Amino acid sequence: MNKINQVFAERGDRKLLSLYFCAGCPTLESTGDVIKTMQRRGIDFIEVGIPFSDPLADGPVIQSAATQALKNGMSVQLLFDQLKAIKEEVTIPLILMGYLNPILHYGIEAFCQSCADAGVSGMIIPDLPFDDYLSQVKPVADKYDLRVIMLITPETSDDRIRFIDDHTDGFIYMVSSAAITGAQKSFDDAKQAYFRRIDQMHLRNPRMIGFGISNKQTLKAAQDNAAGAIIGSKFVTLLNEAGGNADAALDQLFSALDK
Repeated sequence: MNKINQVFAERGDRKLLSLYFCAGCPTLESTGDVIKTMQRRGIDFIEVGIPFSDPLADGPVIQSAATQALKNGMSVQLLFDQLKAIKEEVTIPLILMGYLNPILHYGIEAFCQSCADAGVSGMIIPDLPFDDYLSQVKPVADKYDLRVIMLITPETSDDRIRFIDDHTDGFIYMVSSAAITGAQKSFDDAKQAYFRRIDQMHLRNPRMIGFGISNKQTLKAAQDNAAGAIIGSKFVTLLNEAGGNADAALDQLFSALDK
């Protein structure tokens, strides 16, 4: 069974936590240590960002991290080499999050095969058109037992959401708003109504809510309306402030989420 599906099958009523960080930031060689530390500290999923020069869906924090990672020399091939080096030590699902251009440059078949070889369980490609996913990416991903996680927003129609639900596996990434990534202090009534609307659709796939989660209030709102939460910008900021020390960054994150 794919590790993503296994986590959801075994979680019971426990709410899940997924963290994002950008590979190669703040230091080029920190990727493996960050992943192993997050696993040791009880994180359920890890989204490993592939740095890209034009990350359209990301806010300034993640854009800055991607820029630094590229300056440090991070590449898709180096990332796969780093993941292979720790493959036997990592038991939780790794999900690569990256934009379509570097993946196409690497080659879809080669990318999926490298994911499988490196112990990756799935991928998130924010700018992948759904028709291209169905015709070009899904058949290859299925061949290597990889899950392609699709995003929905408050603007996504119910019909489109059900279509996505019918043609994907793993989980659905519920973006809290149509804006770029970035920490928020609270979710307004409109976002709360969106969460409830999707919950009432009783989709086949579990859902994880991301974008803007940075404190106890936003975490609770996500956990109350989905299987769990995804945190990106807040953790990236703390990891940078800690100089790449993931234990210190996690201490700060858990403190912020408890206040």
